[in-house]
Amino acid sequence: MTYPPRLAETEPLIEKNDLEKHGIDGERIDRLFTRVQGDITRRLYPGAAVAIARGGTIVASGIFGLARTATPNNNPQPATPQTLWLLYSQTKPLVSCAIWMLVERGLLSFHEPVASYLPKFVRHGKDKITLYHLLTHQAGFPNANVLTTDAWVDHLLMREAVCDFKSEWDAGTRLVYHGQSSHWVQAALIETVTGLDYRRFIHEKLLQPLGLNNTYLGVPKVMNERLATSYERTTAGDHLLIPDLNSPAFYQAGLPGTGGYATASDVALFYQMLLGLGTLEGECVLAPRTVQYATRNHTGSMIDEYFGIPMHRGLGVHLRGDSLSMYGLGSTASATTFGHGGMGTSYSWADPETGVSFTYLTNSRLTGVAHTRRLEEIMTLAHASVIRL
Repeated sequence: MTYPPRLAETEPLIEKNDLEKHGIDGERIDRLFTRVQGDITRRLYPGAAVAIARGGTIVASGIFGLARTATPNNNPQPATPQTLWLLYSQTKPLVSCAIWMLVERGLLSFHEPVASYLPKFVRHGKDKITLYHLLTHQAGFPNANVLTTDAWVDHLLMREAVCDFKSEWDAGTRLVYHGQSSHWVQAALIETVTGLDYRRFIHEKLLQPLGLNNTYLGVPKVMNERLATSYERTTAGDHLLIPDLNSPAFYQAGLPGTGGYATASDVALFYQMLLGLGTLEGECVLAPRTVQYATRNHTGSMIDEYFGIPMHRGLGVHLRGDSLSMYGLGSTASATTFGHGGMGTSYSWADPETGVSFTYLTNSRLTGVAHTRRLEEIMTLAHASVIRL
């Protein structure tokens, strides 16, 4: 019998930092925060974290609801500024950013075959797949995955599994979101050319220099109590724990496509670094040209067959573009706005025209129309809070 979790009313924790100076309207931010709190009251998700940033700093943030619902043995745990939220696919840009760094260092090339670095990758017709194909979701094996949890710990097994992925169609001929497969290959490439665990490289060369100390691929055991539980919402409005995503093995694995944890403020600041063309508060991790190349539209108006619309793929993020409809970033976003979402829970974006970045994280998955609609409405509220370009 499934125990139905109970939600509890909690006061949101709101911080604002000289909104007028940053061209952000306080009343519109309040409207956004009221909406998020209202969604929690309506049981759409137990908890959420929101952050909006400009000029390299967090301008406003809000923490709402519960990190963990009540269970037969434990009281509900309110979300706090220290709560770490599962990023799901918002993990992907962090891993791809590490790839950009290695291209800059001459250790990888966007347009060389992956097999140039991982010779066994030629198996099953993958000899012509390039890093560019991986990053733009055109590699041709969207359904491949590393299925054994042993490979989460033994990365020799992980790299062997990656090399054994099977092509489903010729690279570059179709665009289909690679939900897990592309980033497993990217992780294998990072380890191959650096000799470091991909999680260590990302932590030491990307996150630590930027001061993003609340972002993890592979959560240390001592941090487990800070993690928001991951739930899935039923049609009845209950939030059921997802066992596979709430185990110590998953927390510590830091899966490259779906396993990162962070605060909303850290993610918003990561996107501030990209808006700063590789620099955040004087710390430079990427060159401007690299960021500009990675965040431009490389797939034009091609239909992403997974989503059924153009996704305007960059090299690890996607862009708003000029399409009538757009998933996740908000219809009113500028064409150059880029970002990424997390499965049924979250989205982040950065707008080069305004210098604003925004992150929205929740801890219970919604599906279908309900998720798409709430993203469109919340992103529109966030874009509307920017009253000075």
